Amino acid sequence: MRVLIVSWPWRTHFQPMVPLGWALQAAGHEVRVSSSPDLIESLTSSGLMTVPVGRPDVVKTMREQFTEEQIELVRTLEQLGSRDDFFFDFALNTEEALTWDRLRLRTRYFTEILKGVNDTMVEELVDYCRWWKPDLVVWEWMSHAGAIAARATGAASARIRSEIDVDLWSRRAFLKLREQQPPEEREDALADWLGRWAEKFGKSYSEEMVTGHFAIEHMLGSMRLESDVPHIPLRYVSYHGPAVVPQWARHTPKKRRVLATFGVSQNRGREYQAVSVRQLQQILDSVADLDIELVVTAPEKVRRNLKRVPSNTLLTEFVPLHAVIPTCSAVIHHGGIPAFLDSIANGVPQLMVGRVVGDIDLRAPLLEKAQGGLYISRPHLTGERVRECLVRLLEEPAFREGADRLRREQATQPTPSELVPELEKLAARYRSR
Repeated sequence: MRVLIVSWPWRTHFQPMVPLGWALQAAGHEVRVSSSPDLIESLTSSGLMTVPVGRPDVVKTMREQFTEEQIELVRTLEQLGSRDDFFFDFALNTEEALTWDRLRLRTRYFTEILKGVNDTMVEELVDYCRWWKPDLVVWEWMSHAGAIAARATGAASARIRSEIDVDLWSRRAFLKLREQQPPEEREDALADWLGRWAEKFGKSYSEEMVTGHFAIEHMLGSMRLESDVPHIPLRYVSYHGPAVVPQWARHTPKKRRVLATFGVSQNRGREYQAVSVRQLQQILDSVADLDIELVVTAPEKVRRNLKRVPSNTLLTEFVPLHAVIPTCSAVIHHGGIPAFLDSIANGVPQLMVGRVVGDIDLRAPLLEKAQGGLYISRPHLTGERVRECLVRLLEEPAFREGADRLRREQATQPTPSELVPELEKLAARYRSR
C-alpha cells in the first residue's frame, strides 16, 4: 500500500513518526513524508522519500503577521486568565476550565494557529495525493492538511499523538456544551475551517477530519484517556535525527549520571521556556556538592550566560537521548515526550519541571502515582526543590521500582514493525476509493 506521513513543521513533532515510516517501508510499502519546506532537512535526513509542500518560513511568518482579529482574540483570552491557565487548565477536566466560553474561544484561537500553517500546505498536498493516491494518510495531531487530503482523496486517515490526548478530550467537552447552546450561538471554528476545505474538494465536513478514522498513540495505556475513537497503541522507538555518540558517553560513568535536558524550549521565546537561565543557575548551584555526574544540554546562548559551572557538571549542546539515558540514574526534563518515554523505556526515574507541554497537569500526577518520578510545577521551581527531589529519586528504591514497572508496561506495546499488519487491515477498512 501507499502511506503518506504528514507533520507539523517542527522536528520534535516529526521525529516520533519516523520509526513507523521505516517499518512500513521495510515491510514493502511505499512511504512518503511531507511538511512545509521549513522541515526539509529533518524530512530528508530520516531516509524517507520527501514531498515538501507549501511555502517556507511559514511558522515564522505566522507569528509575525497576526491579523487584527487574532490580536483582538488574544486580548479576549487574557481576560479569562493567564496563558498558562487558558492553555493548560483544560487538561484537568474541571468545571471551571471546561466552560463554554473558555472552550469556544480556545477552539477559535487554536484554529487560527492551525490555519496559519496548514492552509499553505493543503492545495499542493491534495494535488499530490490525487496523483499519487495514498491508501493511508498518517498525520501528526496538528497537521490537519493531512486530514483534509485524506478526506479529499478517499484515503484512510490516522491521527498520531505522543502526549496524552487532552485535545481530543477537550473537543468532546466542547461538542457536548455546544449542543446545549441556542442554535444561533453554536460556534465551531474548527469544523467551519475544515468544512470549507472539504467543500472546495467536493466533500462535506466529517468529525473524522478532527479525530482521524483511528488514533495511533505512543502514550502508555495506564496514562491514556478513554475515547470513542478507535485506538491503536504503538511503542515509542527513539529517533532524534543524525547524531554521534560523544566520547564521554561511551563508557559506564564513574559516578551516578544525571541528565538535565529541556529540549528545544530553551531555544524558543520566554513563553516556551521551562527553566530560565537564572533557575538553571540555581539548580547547578544547589546540586554542586552531590556526588554525581550532571550532564546539562543547553544552547550556547544559555551556556554563556551561566556565571558558575560546578566541577560535577558537564555542559553540552545536544546529546542523542537514547545513547545517554540508559547510562543515567535519573533524568530531569520539561515534560517533552522524547525524554519522558526514553526514560520509561530504560526504567530511569525522572523529574519533570515547569509547564510548557499541554498535558503536564494530567501526566505529572500519573507519573507520581506510578512512582516513576516526581514533578515540580513552575511556581515551586527552585534549586533547593530540585535538589530535594533529585536526592529522593537517587536514594529511594521505590522510584527505581516504579520506573521499572512503567518500562515493563511500555514493552507490551507493539513495535512499529508489529503494528504494520494492523495498519494494512485498517487502511483497507476505511479507505473509500
